[in-house]
Amino acid sequence: MPTLDWIGKKAVLNHHREVPYRLLRCESGLSAGDTDSGNLLVQGDNLLALKALLPYYAGKVKCIYIDPPYNTGDEKWVYNDAVNSPEIRMWLGKAVGREAEDLSRHDKWLCMIYPRLSLLRQFLRSDGVIFVSIDENEVGHLRPLMDEVFGAPNALGTLVWKRRSSSAMRGTPLSVDHEYVLVYAFDAGSASLYGLSKGIEDYPYEDKDGRYTST
Repeated sequence: MPTLDWIGKKAVLNHHREVPYRLLRCESGLSAGDTDSGNLLVQGDNLLALKALLPYYAGKVKCIYIDPPYNTGDEKWVYNDAVNSPEIRMWLGKAVGREAEDLSRHDKWLCMIYPRLSLLRQFLRSDGVIFVSIDENEVGHLRPLMDEVFGAPNALGTLVWKRRSSSAMRGTPLSVDHEYVLVYAFDAGSASLYGLSKGIEDYPYEDKDGRYTST
């Protein structure tokens, strides 16, 4: 299977294993609702948060949706979308070492996303599915990376959606109107997805798992 290589890859291949486990601390002043509901809102670095949650939810999550930075290069947006914030530069220096000085914007993004995807895979159930939003800036890099982490046979497909016209032009002569959601399963043979119907008549059959149609 073809694999993607980049500067710093060797340094982050096992970084998710090196991230220490941490205890989550409840802030009662910020809490609301039923304490036994099982719902959590975790504030902090997502890599540290994922490692803290892993002992509780490893192998138990049916559906994951993430919306990672698109790496547009825009440093003046609501957050730095050029993988160039002081926090990410500090992390890259520690995780990658001297090679971090030679990283391109895309190298940095790949170093950032790889250990997070590796941890997320460990959360999925055998029938679990992950959805990853992305646009044209990194979709070409993300796809082989997802193939490597989740396995190419577990790619379920790519969803394409049309974004708002006001954000379609990004300093290029082309109007790039679409973004993507890459969909991968932990095990494609065990995963099942159900679409929404516009009307009950579209799904004439029913079993213990719900209504369906025959194609």
